[in-house]
Amino acid sequence: MIASNNVLGVFFLSQTGVGALGNSFILVLYTITFFIGHRLRPIDLIITHLVFVNDLVLLSRGIPYTMSAFGLLNFMNDLICKFFIYLHRVARGLSLCTTCLLGSVQAITISSGSFRGGQLKTQVPKYIFLFILFCWTFHLLTNYILLEHISNPKTSKNVIKIIDFGFCTFAFLTSVNISLYIFVISLFDVVCMAIMVWTGGYMILFLCRHDQRIQYIHSSKIPPRGSPKTRATQTILPLVSFFVFFYSLNSIFSWYTHHINLFPWMVNYSGFLAACSPAFSPFVLIINDSKVSMYFLTLWRMIKPQS
Repeated sequence: MIASNNVLGVFFLSQTGVGALGNSFILVLYTITFFIGHRLRPIDLIITHLVFVNDLVLLSRGIPYTMSAFGLLNFMNDLICKFFIYLHRVARGLSLCTTCLLGSVQAITISSGSFRGGQLKTQVPKYIFLFILFCWTFHLLTNYILLEHISNPKTSKNVIKIIDFGFCTFAFLTSVNISLYIFVISLFDVVCMAIMVWTGGYMILFLCRHDQRIQYIHSSKIPPRGSPKTRATQTILPLVSFFVFFYSLNSIFSWYTHHINLFPWMVNYSGFLAACSPAFSPFVLIINDSKVSMYFLTLWRMIKPQS
């Protein structure tokens, strides 16, 4: 049992460390690129925010699960447990919000062939910051309500339900407010997921039409040239699809463990799934987005003469 827990701890530590390293690399790269005066795309600003909240997801999930696997929970009092739960819930919601925004902005960008689409495209950058601010406000406030209605089951009365988070256990104290919280959060999640599925389908349709044009160009013996819109779509579509898959899977496992919980290992598996998308998405960006390489080479040329 101890050996299996140690293996689990190494696994969570590796996932958190590798994912945080990838997200931090992109975050530092884009931040330095912005401060040296290089003009970033609206998409780049959204990606910068995404990798930041992904780091928060990884740290808020990876640290307590790693400590739990290694049996280092002596420091985990009620206050610290609530902090990790609150931080993870906020960061998870922000990651969902930002990925939804990323897919939506890209869908608007590639649909700007019409006059109405062109007008919408010019207005999008103005509202990116406002949308991100709304997401922060919404998740900070709604998840703060959750903190007021969970407590240590050993010291609580009128317990409605006890939930094991893997690294600590809490009891829900009131059913009405928690039901309202779950309804509001679930509705927000469903709306964001529906938007991502729709924008993902739109991007797939766009790429299919692009492939048809490429085939025509090849048949006409004209050298094909990928547009920036196409390259950006080929980067963002895997990112959105990756997120939708793991977020849906994690939501199913979370519901199952909180309502049925027949197998204790499912709690750890749910924690692993929650960190999959934040851990792997930066490498999807690094591999697919040529802008990452371009920004890195620009910074390298600036630093190299001084070294």
